[in-house]
Amino acid sequence: MFCQGIRQIPRNVNLRYMTTTEVSTALRPFYFSVHPDLFGQYPSQRMTNETSLQQLSSFIECLQKNRPVKPVHLKFYVREKNKDEGLFKLVNIQLNEKDIRSTVTSILQSLKLSTKYVDGLPKTEKFTDPLFTEKKTHYNVDFTNIKEDDPLFGMFILKKKIDLERESNRLRYWLEKNYKVALDKSKTQIPVRSDIKRLRNELIQKWGLQEVRWDCGWNEQHFKGCLQALMALGEQHPQPMQILKGRILVFAGFTGVSLDGHIMLNSGEVRHNWLDLLHNVKKYDKALLRIPLFEKCVSQVLRDIKIGRRKFMPKILAEEYENNLKKITTALNDYLSRRSFPKEWPKTLKEYELVVDSESGPLMLSHTGQIMVPASCPGVLMVNFITRNLEEAAKKMEKYKTNQYLEQSLQQKCIDALHLTDLFKDDSVSPDVMIECCQRLLKFQDELQPVLKDVCLHITNYYSVLSDGVVCIPWNWAI
Repeated sequence: MFCQGIRQIPRNVNLRYMTTTEVSTALRPFYFSVHPDLFGQYPSQRMTNETSLQQLSSFIECLQKNRPVKPVHLKFYVREKNKDEGLFKLVNIQLNEKDIRSTVTSILQSLKLSTKYVDGLPKTEKFTDPLFTEKKTHYNVDFTNIKEDDPLFGMFILKKKIDLERESNRLRYWLEKNYKVALDKSKTQIPVRSDIKRLRNELIQKWGLQEVRWDCGWNEQHFKGCLQALMALGEQHPQPMQILKGRILVFAGFTGVSLDGHIMLNSGEVRHNWLDLLHNVKKYDKALLRIPLFEKCVSQVLRDIKIGRRKFMPKILAEEYENNLKKITTALNDYLSRRSFPKEWPKTLKEYELVVDSESGPLMLSHTGQIMVPASCPGVLMVNFITRNLEEAAKKMEKYKTNQYLEQSLQQKCIDALHLTDLFKDDSVSPDVMIECCQRLLKFQDELQPVLKDVCLHITNYYSVLSDGVVCIPWNWAI
């Protein structure tokens, strides 16, 4: 019963096998006779030869991989020798052979081409089956010496490369390759993290800081260097450092005071620039005190709309933001000097939220439901955009409120289930996208936990292992 479907065959089986390189070499004269590039001015003949070459390529690949094949009829145009330009001969090739050597020989003979190369190759390989049963022999097709422009195998080489690239971008495969690298890099950073913790605590205690943060793309080694530089600055200039008491200090991409009142130090600048800021913090603070007044002006003009900040807003200087608010107020007043707000607007917009962005910012509705307006936006464009998006804004705000808590819950579940040291995301990754990503991580936790244990995972748009061992993966990964 268990032997049903297995055909008895002789003990010794002759396999007439050729390598991919041998096939390509043997058929080279054939390629030169039927290559589509020879028929550039004759699209019909070119198309016929291209199609037939593709069919021939598939037929040969199946033979080499010992897959079942059906007889195939191919048509090729060849140029008539010693005849006028544009005269062609149509050659019909019927392939019924079940082995590669016979197939190659038949193709060459159909065009009356020499088979000397094929005849000179070793003819047989003896395969002995002690059980007297047929076994399919699968050969790994070797494309090592074949180029992408090969007429017969080129398309398979390209397909193979695409498949390998696609496979290498699958999460499980990529993590298996990079898991040990990430752990090794993370371990080398343990002394650095210890120094960072010590230096951070010393700065907080010595200068009465509320907190010290790191908010730029550099690695932990650079963070340590910034902390050491600030410590040295404090020893040389203790008086200006007194302004830090009770403040939050952030190493970031610019130097100034943020909208939140945080002292921002550019991690790439020299200490002299930091010192200039510390001398002028009070001037920045004055601009910070004026901002609520300008925000209120914009709100009153727009029927009490709430003036918010982008949920994932890049840090911005207080003075720059103040100027942006002034421009928006002027644009709205110019609009109201000529016309009124649309009749379909509600009496109040207090349930909605407007974000005033930089001049180069987008005019858009964010995924959190915030209406984002660049400071350079004319009043008429702003009003028309708000009119079209009020309903959608309300829906997105409600959805964000729900997703915000779900996202936080799922992140913690992923940390616990996968034994991560931390899990965070890029600002560009929206809550609903992060929720979907976390749900899929939990779905495949049994497969992923062995290659994510003790990893700090960053959800972003690309694969990478950072110098400090942080593992970056795209939110839309495939298992």
